[in-house]
Order: sequence, then C-alpha cells, then structure tokens
Amino acid sequence: MAGRGDPPEGTPDGVPGGGEDEYRSVVFDESFIRAARLQEYSAQERMGEHAEAVRSRPARGAEADAEADAEADAEAVRSRSRHGALALVLMLAVAFAAVVYMSARNTYRPVTDRRAESLRIMVVPLAPQGTVPGGEPAALYARSPAAQFRTGAAGITLPAVRRTAHFSDSQVMTALSTVKDYLVRSSLDPDVLTGNAVRQVRLLLDPDQLDQFDRSVESPADDGWHAATGWLVRFDTAEVALADTTARVRGTMRPAEVGADALEVTTDHTLVYAVRPAGASALADASLFTVRRELTFRFDREDLRMHRAEVLTSRVQAGPQACSSDPSGALHPVLAGHRTTPTGPAVTDPYALGTRTTTALCGALSPRAQPSEPGPSPPGP
Repeated sequence: MAGRGDPPEGTPDGVPGGGEDEYRSVVFDESFIRAARLQEYSAQERMGEHAEAVRSRPARGAEADAEADAEADAEAVRSRSRHGALALVLMLAVAFAAVVYMSARNTYRPVTDRRAESLRIMVVPLAPQGTVPGGEPAALYARSPAAQFRTGAAGITLPAVRRTAHFSDSQVMTALSTVKDYLVRSSLDPDVLTGNAVRQVRLLLDPDQLDQFDRSVESPADDGWHAATGWLVRFDTAEVALADTTARVRGTMRPAEVGADALEVTTDHTLVYAVRPAGASALADASLFTVRRELTFRFDREDLRMHRAEVLTSRVQAGPQACSSDPSGALHPVLAGHRTTPTGPAVTDPYALGTRTTTALCGALSPRAQPSEPGPSPPGP
C-alpha cells in the first residue's frame, strides 16, 4: 500500500523516494499560487465544449494598482470628511466665542452713555455769636450737643437694605457701602483733614468728575463748582491743628431708585472736631468745630460694579468761622477765647453786568451748637 502522499502506482523505479528530492526545492505556497499567470479550469469547467485547459489571470501588478487606487480614493474621502468635521468644529467654536463676548459686553457695558454731571457746591461759614468756649476735648464734647454722638466711622451707620424695582439687595448695599467709604475717607482720615492726601478720596469718584476734583484741589475757588471743601473736609494747618484725631459723628443715609438704571443716596451728617492753635502745646485750650455735610450721590450700574460714585450736590455749613474767610480751599475755625468782628454784608452792585459776583453766603452759628459753660465746682468738705 502506498504511503501517505505517494502516487497510486507507487514511487518510480530507481528514484529514491519516488523522485521527491527533485521537486523538494519547489514550494507551492499561497504567494506562489496567487502570483501565477495561468489558472487551470476546474473539471466541471473543462467538460464544456471547446473548453480550454487554462485561463489567464490578471497581472498581480494591475491588481495591486487597482487596490491601491481604491484605497487612495477611500483615504481621500476619509480626509475630506475629517477636514469637513474640523471646519464645522471651528465654526461652532467661533460662534460660541462670539455669543460669550456679546453676552459679556451686554453684562458689563453701561446701559447708557450718559456722562456724570459736575458737582454743585455750596459752602456756608457759620459765624459765632460770642467768644468761642475752650477747654479739654473730652470735657468740651461732654458739654456739647455731640455728647451722644458716636466716635469716628462708627457714627456713619447704614440703613436697612431693601431691594428696589430694578436693583437687588446686593446692589443697594454696594451703593451704601461706597458712600460710607467716601464719607470716612473725605471727612475722618487725618491725612485728608490736614491736606496731606487726596488720593483715597479721588479713587472713589466717577472718572468724569476727576478733572473737576483735581481743579478744585489744586486751584480752589468760591464759584459754586471748584471748592475743595465741597469734596472733603480740610483745615488750614498753618492756623489750626487737630487736638483729637477722632471726630464725633451722627447722621443719616437714604437710598432711592431714580430710574431703571440709576440709584441715588442722600446723606446728612454732622461732624464735630476738636482743634487748637497750630504749634500750640497739648496743654493749650481746644475748641470744637462743627461741620454739617449734606451730599447726594448717584450710581449707574458701571459705578456699582467699579465701587465708585458720582457726587451730585454738596452743601456744607461749618463754624465757628468768620464770614470774611474764604472756605473754598480750607476751613478756618475761630479758636478758643476768640470772637469774630461783626461785619455788615458785602457791597454788591446789581448794575455791574458782566462781572462775576464774589459775595459769599454766611450764617450765624447758634449758641446752642457750642459747648455750654462748665457748672460751678462742687463745694469742698
């Protein structure tokens, strides 16, 4: 019986292994078969009439080229798809960025382009009716209407916060807090009171008012627009010094909505300072100087966001002070033991058209606004 893989008739005579060694080097692997140019028909196909024994196969190179072309076409389609998807993503990103940018502009841009108004100022000296009382600061405060006032910034209290039709609780609180900051910096800071600094006040102002503020500080004038003392409290340190760096304060604040895009806060505070002559020793008598400040502040939404204010009006009454003094650049207290010389009203010519009047307003300081005289000493034992 022939072995596995031997021909049915057995191996040829004289050839070891049936001549197997002769064809051992020929390997009919899959690559060899696929590379053949001729392919034998199957037995079924050869039964047909005039059937040929073999048929030609397409060249392997052509087949490879066809496959390569098909793959290249598919890659081109995939590349175009990727580029299209990338372009779509970029377009969506640009559109999203535009929406975010426009939203940010609408959120933070001021609703209107209205410029801040100029501050209108009135500073009125209050002349004493007699000799100004003197003494130790604590004793003077105790005998004055300021006896129950709070000390320093504690006297500038905030009212209850209530939202308005167009402004939230937090926005109203921001307006009130900004006003308090302004009042503290402009009327309680010792550096401001002595004329050594103004920057802390300037930082809280609407930018449209900075030119007016700078001119008022650098070149003050009693013209209703450029008095430095309309913006802040300042003493002439060539004449007086602070005997107590902490003033006594009492007053009110009232917020109100004045439109869909504006809040106003009106304030009315009385501040009492203890002063003594410049260069005098601490043993010299001090006297009290009273300043009443009535201010109106306005806030638009940009002011609220930037923690700044527009000061609309400033009405100041301050005394004891001589009517003849110019209070536009600094306040000039009449000191302890002194009195003012009575003077009549300034001469005014109503026919002098074209000339600016320089007549200043002046009032009389009520005796009740001054410290009372000390009572008699208690009898000894």
